[in-house]
Amino acid sequence: MSLSLDGRVAVITGGSSGIGSATAEHLAELGASVAVIARRADRLDDLVARITKNGGTAIAIAADVTDPDAVQAAADRVEAELGGADLLFNNAGVMLPAPIEERTTELWQRQIDINISGLMHVIGAFVPQLVRAAEERGVADLINTSSIAAQNIFQNFAVYTGTKAYVSHMSRNLRTELGPKNVRVSALEPGLVRTELQSHVTDDAALEWLDGVRESLEWLTPEDVAGAVGHLAGLPARVNFQQLTLMPTGQLG
Repeated sequence: MSLSLDGRVAVITGGSSGIGSATAEHLAELGASVAVIARRADRLDDLVARITKNGGTAIAIAADVTDPDAVQAAADRVEAELGGADLLFNNAGVMLPAPIEERTTELWQRQIDINISGLMHVIGAFVPQLVRAAEERGVADLINTSSIAAQNIFQNFAVYTGTKAYVSHMSRNLRTELGPKNVRVSALEPGLVRTELQSHVTDDAALEWLDGVRESLEWLTPEDVAGAVGHLAGLPARVNFQQLTLMPTGQLG
């Protein structure tokens, strides 16, 4: 059922590493022009160089998703240079677990700022482009990175899991607004993926748990998730996966 992405314009946030970087390369291989957005300009430049070396089309936009003005400027640049997005992979996020009783309010706020507010800044800036593209070609895609943590229980991850529950539930509700306009909305909920997301964790108990599961089962790779994004975007316009949970075979919860 999957189709090529020739002629499509994809925007990927959190594009400087991990899932975002792998997805940008994969979508470019499928024929899409890609715009990668993240804070680390040097990594974005390296990514764009790899994509263009392999025959793809890509632009790098250094921006922080927590800054609504910077996000809008990024959207304006995509409109000007690529003609507007018809595929948005809203992927920027951070995971900073800690026991609630420690009152690590700065970690709480950072997760909320990036995983929720940043997500919404990006949606607000790019949805008009998606709606216009859907009017012209009959389909556009908004794919939000959530997590299996939106459904399951993990000790010391309460704030992170709460932000991801927001992403999944918001995505389901947003379908009621955008589905009738031929914009497909999907929440992608991966399990354990080998990325640098885990390197940001500072809580000792969480690090011990992550080290244990890293040794006991084979995690997903960023390329596994990238393949799922490409599949969702390449489906016929009549098909919308509202939610896709992607798990390592050995991860039980």
